[in-house]
Amino acid sequence: MSHTAALHPTGRIGPNAIMRVAEALPAFVGTNAARQVFEDAGLLPYFGQPPQEMVDEAEVTRLHATMRAALGGETAARVARGAGLRTADYLLAHRIPKPVQALLRALPARLAARVLLRAISNHAWTFAGSGEFSSHVGPTVLLTIRNNPLCRGQSSDTPVCDFYSATFERLFSVLVHPAARVEELSCEARGDDACRFEVRW
Repeated sequence: MSHTAALHPTGRIGPNAIMRVAEALPAFVGTNAARQVFEDAGLLPYFGQPPQEMVDEAEVTRLHATMRAALGGETAARVARGAGLRTADYLLAHRIPKPVQALLRALPARLAARVLLRAISNHAWTFAGSGEFSSHVGPTVLLTIRNNPLCRGQSSDTPVCDFYSATFERLFSVLVHPAARVEELSCEARGDDACRFEVRW
């Protein structure tokens, strides 16, 4: 299944990609350094008052790129992962109805994965912006984002989409199978043609 950006050409992303970074970042680098990252990204107002509505994907791109440049890859990855986990926890608490969560946990894992992926695909524009999200269920689950806003203009020897990896992993481990783990197999920041995430359990 796939979701193309043509349906939402304006390239806007849900605020979690910014507000959860604002929550996670101070624990890793302190409040002053966290504030400086937001200032360097031209997003200082968001640090004190995180956005509550959809934001321009360029702002998300800029924040995550600035964070990697300022903190280095390893620290930025830990922050992004923390933000991704917080995002999934928010979705579980406020966006996915409890009866639906109970149903998913009661289903066989592969069927639950298909149901969850349908919901993710229907809302892909909220996290992939103008990018294109697709998924495939086979021996493992493969999630793909092309023209990924988080990678735009970035160059790295290793995958950098820890925000997405952590979000997907938390959702799958809670709703599909407790042993679910996500690995980013390819990344546009590394020069690959798409960012691909494999879910195994």
